[in-house]
Amino acid sequence: MTRLLILGSANIDHVMNFDFLPESGQTLMSRDYRLEYGGKGANQAVASARLAQPGTRVDFICHVGDDVAGQQLCNAWLSDGIHPDGVHQIAKTSTGNAMIFIDKNGENMIGVSPGANATLTPDALLRHQPLIEAADWLLVQLETPVLSVLNALKLAKYQGCSTILNPAPARTISKELFQLVDIITPNETEAEAITGIEVTDSASAKLAAQMMHQLGLKTVIITLGKQGAYVSSEEFCGLLPGCEVDAIDTVAAGDTFNGALMVALSEGSTIDAAVKFAHRAAAIAVTRAGAQRSIPYRHELAIAPSAP
Repeated sequence: MTRLLILGSANIDHVMNFDFLPESGQTLMSRDYRLEYGGKGANQAVASARLAQPGTRVDFICHVGDDVAGQQLCNAWLSDGIHPDGVHQIAKTSTGNAMIFIDKNGENMIGVSPGANATLTPDALLRHQPLIEAADWLLVQLETPVLSVLNALKLAKYQGCSTILNPAPARTISKELFQLVDIITPNETEAEAITGIEVTDSASAKLAAQMMHQLGLKTVIITLGKQGAYVSSEEFCGLLPGCEVDAIDTVAAGDTFNGALMVALSEGSTIDAAVKFAHRAAAIAVTRAGAQRSIPYRHELAIAPSAP
């Protein structure tokens, strides 16, 4: 049995839709407001669970509050088949929250209050050591304490686990952490934060990928929104176009991509085939409103749009 593990954040998303995103100092009236289940770690865990083949075990290491929102999240993850062993409700703490603004083209701005996510410290991580030791693949982001992410990667690599880092949100990352990562999946903004190179197309993505290889990263996948993803690895190098769809909400697109990528790779797909699989999953997600509720199930990919 293949075991997939995601370590990361869980949030309640407060979502507002606008014709256009506000500028600094500007106040806008939203068209609507809704609550969604989100958080990069949780989104990626849900994507992994919905897209994995039967018999794959998906675990999620995260902290939520001892509030109603935390219990609602836990119940939703159970219904998707995520094992509960790594999920802990922290007493006298609120579940993480995110404020999300979306424009009419599906572009977004996001602010996050970490809440219980911040309590996933290195000491707290010790209780989850057996899950990390048993994992075949580990997927992490940067919405939880970075030292905990580093420690999880160290333990995973010691056990021979394959590792994926989605370096979001963009922040300074140590070279030590990079050397524990098999695959890194930044978007344009995150790639620029790591390398200092403004990434706008496949040519600039290639330069950024080359710099990331110099940091010790073996496989680099830079997502380029509508353009697709630039892949740089020993197995494949080049731009893989995305699927052409009418996007209405891009909030969970990157998270769906990352969860789908791990699933495909764990099933033995080549890196280019795995990215194409991830493109199809993300293409469905962006045509739906919401974060976790937009993420497709495996059977839906059979009729998903293909890249041009």
